[in-house]
Amino acid sequence: MADQYAQSHEESGPPQTPAIRWEEPPEGPVLVLLDQTRLPAEEVELVCTDAPALVQAIRTLAVRGAPLLGIAGAYGVALAAVRGFDVEEAADALASARPTAVNLAYGVGRAHSAYQAVLAGGGSPEEAAAAALAAARALHKDDAEASARMARQGLALLDELLPGGNHRILTHCNTGALVSGGEGTAFAVALAAHRVGRLRRLWVDETRPLLQGARLTAYEAARSGMPYTLLTDNAAGSLFAAGEVDAVLIGADRIAADGSVANKVGSYPLAVLARYHHVPFIVVAPVTTVDLDTPDGASIEVEQRAGHEVTEIMAPQAPMAGAEAGGGIAVAPLGTQAYNPAFDVTPPGLVTAIVTEQGAVSPVTAEGLADLCARSRQVTIS
Repeated sequence: MADQYAQSHEESGPPQTPAIRWEEPPEGPVLVLLDQTRLPAEEVELVCTDAPALVQAIRTLAVRGAPLLGIAGAYGVALAAVRGFDVEEAADALASARPTAVNLAYGVGRAHSAYQAVLAGGGSPEEAAAAALAAARALHKDDAEASARMARQGLALLDELLPGGNHRILTHCNTGALVSGGEGTAFAVALAAHRVGRLRRLWVDETRPLLQGARLTAYEAARSGMPYTLLTDNAAGSLFAAGEVDAVLIGADRIAADGSVANKVGSYPLAVLARYHHVPFIVVAPVTTVDLDTPDGASIEVEQRAGHEVTEIMAPQAPMAGAEAGGGIAVAPLGTQAYNPAFDVTPPGLVTAIVTEQGAVSPVTAEGLADLCARSRQVTIS
C-alpha cells in the first residue's frame, strides 16, 4: 500500500488560534472560543459574554472534546460569577449541556466549589468570583501538564508494545490541541512519536457524521507536518486486513468504574477489529475522565443527537440561501428517521490499556482503575 504524505505543505505548526482563552476587554470579561464547526475552512472565534452563550457553543460543538469541555465549564462558572449573573443557574445549565462528557461536570464543579467555599467563609461575591476564575485557570494549566505527561506515558507504552518504532497508528475523532489545554490526549501520543521519528503513518478516520477526523484531526496533523492519510470509517476493516495498522489510539468522554469506555461513536467497532487482528487498542485520557460513580458501561448515558446531522451534509462555513439554521444539503428522503448516538461504549475486555497522566492501567480492571484514581488523589493532595 502506498505510503504517501497526504498533507498540506503550505501550513505548518499547531493551530494559530487557541481553542479557548479568557480575556478582559474594557466592556467586561469574556470567554473566547475557536469555533470548531468552521474548521478547516477558516479560523473564526466566538465571544461568550454569559453562560447561555457558552451552553449553546457546547451543544452545537463549537467547543468540544472531553478535557476542553471541562476547562470551558469552569470558565463558564467564572464568567457568570464575575459578571454578576446567577452562578447556581449557570452551573446547572453548563453541567447538563452534554451528558456523556464527565469532564464538563467536573470542570463546572471545580469552579463552583471554589466559588461556594469563599461565600461560605464570609467572603464577598467579588472574592468568590475571583476564586472561581482562579480555579478555572488552574484547571487549564493542569490539563496542559496532564497532556504532556500522557504523551510521554503513551509513547513509552507504544515503544514497549511495538519495539523498533515505525508506528502506523489509527485514530478516531479528534483528540489534539483542539480538545485540550495542551496538545491533547491520543493525538498527543502520535505527535510525540512523530517528533522522535517513530511515526510512519497516522490513519485518520473521517468520523461520521460530523467529520471531526476529516475536519479537525487532519487539520492538526497537516499543521504539525505529520504523515497522515484520511479514510472513511468503513474502510478501517480493509486496513486491518492488509496488516497496515500497528495500534489504535483513541480518547474518551467517560470511563466507567469497570473500565468501560464511552467515546465517539465508531470506537467500539475499531476495538472489535483490533482484537480480531491482534492489534493493541489504547485509550488515552486524563484521570478526570474516569468516573468511579458510574459502575459500568450500561450505566453511561449516551447522548442522542439530532437526526439532521445524518440526513444532511453539514456545511456551516458556506450557508445556502433558504437553508434552515444549522442545516445542510439533504442526502436522504424527506422525513427519514436517523439513529444518531454521539458515542458508543467499548467494554474493558477489548481495551489493551488506558493511559493517563498518572500512569497506565493494563489489563483494564475495576481494581486497577480504582488504585490509579486513589494514587491520583494522593498526588493532588500532596
